[in-house]
Amino acid sequence: MAGGSASLHFRSLHEGFHGSIKNLTQDFVVTEIDLHGQLVNSPDAPEGPIIRINDDIKDVPPKDSIRAKLLTEETHSNEITIDAVCLNDGEVSGQECYDLSVILSSSTNKSLEHFASTIRGCSEVQKNLEMSLGVFPDKHQRAVVHSAVKYTYPFLMTATNHEEILVREDPDFRELSNLVSVEEAEDFFRFKDAKVPGSKYTFSPDDIKEHRTSVHHFLSRKFGKLLETKSFMEHGRTAITVRLRDRGRRARKRTAADQDEQEIYTGFTLRKDNLETLEAISYMAAELGVLPSDFSYAGIKDKRAITYQLMVVKKISPERLLAKADMFERKGLQLSKIHPVSEPIRLGRLAGNRFDLVIRDLKPHACSFRDLESLVKEAVENVKTLGFVNYYGPQRFGSSQKVQADQVGLALLKEDTVNTMWLFLSPEEGDDHENKAKQHFYQTGNAKESLALMPLHKARERMMLRALHRYGTGPEGGVQAWLSLPHSMRVFYLHAYCSRLWNEAACFRLQTLGPRPVQGDLVVVHACRESQKEDTHASQVHVVTSAEELEGVFSLDQVVLPMPGNSVKYPENTVGSWYRERLEQDGLSSCRFRISSLKLNVPGCYRPLLSYPRNFSYSLHTNKDTQDTEQKPEHRTHMTMTFNLNASCYATVCLREIMKCDP
Repeated sequence: MAGGSASLHFRSLHEGFHGSIKNLTQDFVVTEIDLHGQLVNSPDAPEGPIIRINDDIKDVPPKDSIRAKLLTEETHSNEITIDAVCLNDGEVSGQECYDLSVILSSSTNKSLEHFASTIRGCSEVQKNLEMSLGVFPDKHQRAVVHSAVKYTYPFLMTATNHEEILVREDPDFRELSNLVSVEEAEDFFRFKDAKVPGSKYTFSPDDIKEHRTSVHHFLSRKFGKLLETKSFMEHGRTAITVRLRDRGRRARKRTAADQDEQEIYTGFTLRKDNLETLEAISYMAAELGVLPSDFSYAGIKDKRAITYQLMVVKKISPERLLAKADMFERKGLQLSKIHPVSEPIRLGRLAGNRFDLVIRDLKPHACSFRDLESLVKEAVENVKTLGFVNYYGPQRFGSSQKVQADQVGLALLKEDTVNTMWLFLSPEEGDDHENKAKQHFYQTGNAKESLALMPLHKARERMMLRALHRYGTGPEGGVQAWLSLPHSMRVFYLHAYCSRLWNEAACFRLQTLGPRPVQGDLVVVHACRESQKEDTHASQVHVVTSAEELEGVFSLDQVVLPMPGNSVKYPENTVGSWYRERLEQDGLSSCRFRISSLKLNVPGCYRPLLSYPRNFSYSLHTNKDTQDTEQKPEHRTHMTMTFNLNASCYATVCLREIMKCDP
């Protein structure tokens, strides 16, 4: 297990055994358990808390299907807690994709680049110069093309003529760029086209009143129905801020079509085989003509496994999704139980996961003289009774990576955005296309060339490289590169660092204070094994008193440890001192767990010290290996097992406790 597994504490003292997992993807099957306690691939499982839409639902494409949260993605600390980003609870999130090399053919994209270059080189508006991008019969695809072109080339405007998309220069951009810098004009037009509710854009400070008046008049004349402007003074300088008008004040009456656009959500069960969840979402989004962020899910699942999980996609009707099912299946994605729903899924909205596993080549440890059957029986019974220490598994940190997620998170908490950008794009071992792109960036610092080398499915890396190409690799570029990633991805790295500290704190707590609750420990009074979650509030956490320790009022499975953040309290014993010293050691003694420049906030939460598998069953199977006929056939034993775990708990950690080694 990544992160110094040798130092991690075991709960029980049985001998354990050797074995290997994930030899085949079918050896590791993960199935979500919904909030009703049903397996999501079960034919009897309910389709979820839905409000059914009329059976004759029409596939009405939303007018703003590509409308993205570009500039003012807000942090909702009350909605995204630390448990929303473990392996089962949300590594990623949506990724807005404006990559024209993916959306358009190679020849069309090159022609568009040449057309844009020609427009840029002209000294005045080219009213009669336009280009056709081709015919796009699908309305959703047209919406994607329109928004991607305007985001990439803010000085261009697009129009549809009988399903054909035409591109020409936007004269309004030319006029504004005569009043402000080209870079500011580009940022303003992206802000305007994104139409993010509650967002604002501020131009650079301008001390010339007459010039500010000209900018005010231009914005009012061209975009007065959409925007409102105001000058304000800060630090002795005056600047113009632009805000979107409150759409609620508009006189236009909402139509039935408007209502349909906002309420089209389709739920389904996704089966994937040896594929990352985010890669699967990126593929489906590209085929459907929506953003990856239009997909929601309760939790991320393993890559090296067969997994079943609930998902919801917005802006797509069940009919459209069903029509793409065969195409998805060729990618290894199987969709079932497709049905209309009323809302997206929130991270963590699952009861847990069932694991159906095969452990191959079972053998006693070298020092053992006991038979394998008795070793396995003792191990399973101990873990069923005593549980296991609820560590975060290696998936949380990136078990095969040289630069792990918690290292990136630590640098982010120190607000060293330039260093974290280089850490994020660090090349790994190997000569695959992704590593070649990263190696090129490390050697040259050329984001544009590295972007051309980066595989199309690596959406996060491509978004960061695009931002670095636009803003440079200095401090501003570092901030903009991180802001180009979705909020859930940015905060994931902070949570990875906090998870590493939690693992170390759990080790220290058990080694120092033993297997019973002691004075100063934090406990959840009404906790039970079946319902332990990380979303415990501080008001539910109780500090064990001296009298309660002596009377043995609480058990170890009620003890919780805090995930660091700005809204948690720490144990009132030596463990609390350990947290403070450990944060100081990492240079975070004064850390507020907020990074305003990246719109990140980590409130923290409480994680149970122990976890318990439920509905555990297993069986041993012995086969003769007769491949080598010249030698005596060797007996090989494998073990099949099935068990359930609460959400955010790791099967690999449970197996480590059972086997007393890294599986």
